[in-house]
Amino acid sequence: MGKIASKRIESIDLLRGVVMVIMALDHVRDYFHLNAFTANDPTNLETTTPILFFTRFITHYCAPVFIFLAGTSAYLYGSKRKKNTLAKFLLSRGLWLIVVEIVIMNFIWWFDPAYGFINLQVIWAIGLAMVILSLLIYLPPKAILILGLILVFGHNLLDNINFEGQGLLAVLWYILHQGGGIFTENRFILFMYPILPWIGVMSLGYIFGILYKPDFPVNRRKNLLLWLGAGCLMLFLILRIPNLYGDPQPWVGQETTAYTILSFLNVTKYPPSLVFLLVTLGPAFLFLYVTENIKNLATGFFLVFGRVPFFYYVLHILVIHLAAMLGLVITGGDWKIMILSGNIIASGQLDGYGYSLWIVYLVWIIIVILLYFPSKWYMRYKLQNRDKWWLSYL
Repeated sequence: MGKIASKRIESIDLLRGVVMVIMALDHVRDYFHLNAFTANDPTNLETTTPILFFTRFITHYCAPVFIFLAGTSAYLYGSKRKKNTLAKFLLSRGLWLIVVEIVIMNFIWWFDPAYGFINLQVIWAIGLAMVILSLLIYLPPKAILILGLILVFGHNLLDNINFEGQGLLAVLWYILHQGGGIFTENRFILFMYPILPWIGVMSLGYIFGILYKPDFPVNRRKNLLLWLGAGCLMLFLILRIPNLYGDPQPWVGQETTAYTILSFLNVTKYPPSLVFLLVTLGPAFLFLYVTENIKNLATGFFLVFGRVPFFYYVLHILVIHLAAMLGLVITGGDWKIMILSGNIIASGQLDGYGYSLWIVYLVWIIIVILLYFPSKWYMRYKLQNRDKWWLSYL
């Protein structure tokens, strides 16, 4: 079968594909690394190692890039459509993603039919931010840009506002900025991705889409990408070195230079601090600058994942979870402990479970290679069936 033409912007899909592959490393670590379910926090400087820390740190790039580019894709999708059409799509797809996070992803993550733990993560954040963006698109572009900058640069001013308990105001603040969880009669609901800064990230991504309009000069776009990337990293250093602003967790000198560097890079993700977003989105802009017109076997590999991100996201969690069960079967363990109900976690059966870090990397490579084939099939299916409206939701 001949090659099917695509009108998608390859550098954007390439960046998305790279972060999707990197994201799988973190999720493999979640299911396979020794004591990952109990006490092994890779960013805890008292217990981590440099390689474990950077295994986690490199995956910090995934959520901000994914959400930023979701805004960019929204702009590009709406650039040839009426505002009302775009708003309807963003609203419906945002609500759909919220349902997917609650119903589908939480089952795939835990395999607990009782839904004893509902963790609202990145798909929830994208969905809710899309719902908000469906309203914001009616504002002038400059207003969306200003609002996005205010949310990204200013939300750390709210770090000292904290609520406790399960009252309405507390829950709303958990959702907006603080994060936190609430108990119901039969389950615990965790708002892991406070939405306020992510709305800002998606809004800025939406305006960023202007750079990829067909009539936007390529040289001007590349210059802007270079300045944006370098500027973000420079501002990161200006704010982070003196602990001036932009993260509730200041870095401090450690006993060794290596661990001092880890402390410096140990920026806050939940919610994403300003310096967290600067150090992750800055390299993303530089990546787009460098890869504007690059095509080779490697880019072709990553493009596949970047063109079917939602399909890949859902599938890779399912495959990783099943692989963890298979690993227990092979090693003579009890695969049932991977049915991650509250009883299993509370019973201590996961204490001591897991494998060394090199096993994590090996499993990651194998799973990414395996997922390439269904992802490529689905990419081609979407290209061959552009007339099917429901595919835009998958």
